[in-house]
Amino acid sequence: MLSVNQFRSNLKHYVDRAIDNHEPLEVTRKNGEPFVVISAEDYRREQETLYVLGSDSLMEQIRASLETFQSGQGYVPSREVLGLE
Repeated sequence: MLSVNQFRSNLKHYVDRAIDNHEPLEVTRKNGEPFVVISAEDYRREQETLYVLGSDSLMEQIRASLETFQSGQGYVPSREVLGLE
């Protein structure tokens, strides 16, 4: 955790760190709720994850795909498709 004063005094460093390391940064405030700084890319990924987790049909597709994979069935790309030839 980082105080808002520390965050403010070295804003560019902390924002770059949150972006480059894909690591959320929690900032505390003396008389208010703490807040979190994350990169826009990480925010979009988290929103997408929440959307998928909240969709019964998408989760069912994931479950079915996992079962297919675990049973050894399904599509197996050729070496050519994989760019290995």
